[in-house]
Amino acid sequence: MLSTETFSRMLGGKQISIHKLQQGAYSAYITNYGAKIVSLNVPNNQGVERDIVLGFRTLEEWLSKETYFNAVIGRFANRIKDGRFMLDGREYQLAVNNGTNHLHGGVSGYNERVWDVVDSADDQLVLRYVSPDGEEGYPGTLTLTVTYSLIRRGKGCDLSVHYDAVSDAPTICGFTNHAYFNLKGEGCGDIRDHELTVYADFYTPTDDSFAPTGEVRSVFGTALDFRSPALIGERIDDAVYAAARGLDHNWIIRRNNVADRLAHAATLRADGVTMEVHTTLPGLQVYTGNWVEENVGKSGKKYGIQTAVCLEAQGFPNSPNVGHFPSPVLRPGERYDHTCVYRFVE
Repeated sequence: MLSTETFSRMLGGKQISIHKLQQGAYSAYITNYGAKIVSLNVPNNQGVERDIVLGFRTLEEWLSKETYFNAVIGRFANRIKDGRFMLDGREYQLAVNNGTNHLHGGVSGYNERVWDVVDSADDQLVLRYVSPDGEEGYPGTLTLTVTYSLIRRGKGCDLSVHYDAVSDAPTICGFTNHAYFNLKGEGCGDIRDHELTVYADFYTPTDDSFAPTGEVRSVFGTALDFRSPALIGERIDDAVYAAARGLDHNWIIRRNNVADRLAHAATLRADGVTMEVHTTLPGLQVYTGNWVEENVGKSGKKYGIQTAVCLEAQGFPNSPNVGHFPSPVLRPGERYDHTCVYRFVE
């Protein structure tokens, strides 16, 4: 069992804590260190509860091991080619931490920050992080408020993640949650037997550095076509995934009705658990944990390559450098206002 005491310590002059959200058989433990989901417990269709996200038992392990597990990613999720972009005629150089590219906010992104707890209740947690001008090379002081809500929905339940951000100067931003899911339970083998549907007709191809080139290509006739349900294991060894060692691509979410803010982006099924992803964001990065280091997780089970899958609702990677991609620019007086919902259907 998770112990709140193991998360109670100071870091950088701020108090780290852990908070439990509960709705019947559904529960989520969330820490203000990196705004991370420490544990997410859901029942399967036989009523058997399991923790479906990878993670660790103690804060010390969270500090020293896989830093992106289940964290809020910022100031910009995914890759920016060469860590450079132009904004209002000025070039900005960000930290380079993934080959030649900037990844997930840089060397020390929001996943490694201690967030302020704004409000905590049985079914909701509100966290805030103020990112100073120049942090990791980004312009402008940006204030991001993230609200986690656990909402009962009939016999099922929603875990909603809402992002609200403002900036005092023109900047770029794009956030996601980097949850690592295994619907059989964390540490219960690989995810090749997970059935995946992605409601997308197009994806954004990448160059050798895994940064999108700006091309938009149809999934038709390729192993990236998940418009009908398919087992991940039936596709993951296709040559199109070889360079990335598995799925690590951005799909363009289909929006059948532009009036509906939340689009149904994907459905994942395994072992009696069905999880839908609904989001206001335009892209979905599917990543099959191709670079996860071998570790022992919170229940003593081993983690490794492809023992989880991430469904990261996001803006398009490298969008600061591709004019026809959805713009990541946030200006003073504007508000970044997006939601991702992980919906568990019984």
